[in-house]
Amino acid sequence: MIRIDPQLTAAALVPAIDRVFELSAKKIALIQKHWDSAKGTPVFTVAGRYTSRGWTEWTQGFQFGAAILQFDVTEDRKMLDIGVEGTLRYMASHVSHVGVHDHGFNNISTYGNLLRLAREGRLPADAWRSHFCELALKVSGAVQAARWTDLPDGLGYIHSFNGPHSLFADTMRSLRSLAVAHQLGHVLMGERDRRISLLQRLVQHADTNARYNVYFGEGRDSYDVRGRVAHESIFNTNDGSYRCPSSQQGYTPFSTWTRGLAWVQLGYAELLEFLDTLKDGELKPFGGRKQVLARYLAAARATADFYLENTPSCGVPYWDTGAPGLVHLGDYLDRPADPTNEHEPVDSSAAAITAQGLIRLGRYLDAHGQARAGARYVAAGLSVARTLFAEPYLSTHPQHQGLLLHAVYHRPNGWDHVPKGRRIPCGESCMWGDYHLRELALYIRRLARDEPYYAFYLR
Repeated sequence: MIRIDPQLTAAALVPAIDRVFELSAKKIALIQKHWDSAKGTPVFTVAGRYTSRGWTEWTQGFQFGAAILQFDVTEDRKMLDIGVEGTLRYMASHVSHVGVHDHGFNNISTYGNLLRLAREGRLPADAWRSHFCELALKVSGAVQAARWTDLPDGLGYIHSFNGPHSLFADTMRSLRSLAVAHQLGHVLMGERDRRISLLQRLVQHADTNARYNVYFGEGRDSYDVRGRVAHESIFNTNDGSYRCPSSQQGYTPFSTWTRGLAWVQLGYAELLEFLDTLKDGELKPFGGRKQVLARYLAAARATADFYLENTPSCGVPYWDTGAPGLVHLGDYLDRPADPTNEHEPVDSSAAAITAQGLIRLGRYLDAHGQARAGARYVAAGLSVARTLFAEPYLSTHPQHQGLLLHAVYHRPNGWDHVPKGRRIPCGESCMWGDYHLRELALYIRRLARDEPYYAFYLR
């Protein structure tokens, strides 16, 4: 169980954050110098060097988004140039990619961050830049929303790359692309010019994910533990009936893959913040503001509580709560995680994602009259961040291209690098882990300095 430091503040982490971005600049420069674009998109490191891994193209936005975040903090124009040039040269295909469920990763991290900086007055005042980003984000949101499976009872979901029968927990963060496109006044145009609301599909997807991928301890099955998350839900597309939980990257459908848990927890926390920006009338068709927010707050709090209770004291989880080797680690939840143990890998990327979600959830609760509960989640997120902003998770070796160490990608498939002489993956980085460490650091830094609130949606 995570040990929460209730006295920790965002301001206290600023020196560590400054160090993160000092190292971050060097890592971005290393990748820029050595990466061969002909090899595809960088995904994770092998012996400290980024390599590709074909599955779906979901990490390139993190590559160029990282440089944009670096500019956000440091005002380094070279970093902005890397982000802008990479977006212009490589990201157009991601905007129109109909075969993935990852638009919220690729396009919000690039076009979304550039539009945000333009609206903050941080970029040159050339109108084409904002219009260009707005058009990309509109198309991205509509393309993502078109990857759709209808279910009975007004439900439905953005289906995964596995096909129309498959709902992935990861897709909670792809809702960001629908949200921004909706804010920009866009809709998905269907057959016979039918106008399909992107907000409606966002709400339907989030409702469906909460009903089937998140557990609430209500006796749904023999493994219904409050806050547990299934990576995947399977449906019969002939009649829309739910069939079973599944998992692509977790150990079993009845345990919790911790990065899937992280995507869900942060996804709902951000969604709560976004929905607060909408007018009551926009949410009336879905039961009204009170009902919608209650559903998503329940999911955000359940998954946050599960993470706090099922993660070692330092705040970094093992890759799956049911991983078979955990039995050999004894009382592993009562002490800091050991990323170099011989039984099961940790996943620091799950920690970087969840830390941001915990802080966002805590601030949301504080703003809605639940200061005590909110303070606990904020302190928990800051406590996790403090762990990640230091060794052994912060990558300080000058030749290692990764920023956040001890992340894993796909343990069941055996894709992650196992160092010579060891039995499990350790010491490596991934694009999403590095990006979300930077995003976490930027978010906390803005809080500490009372700067404009960092959010994916338009403000």
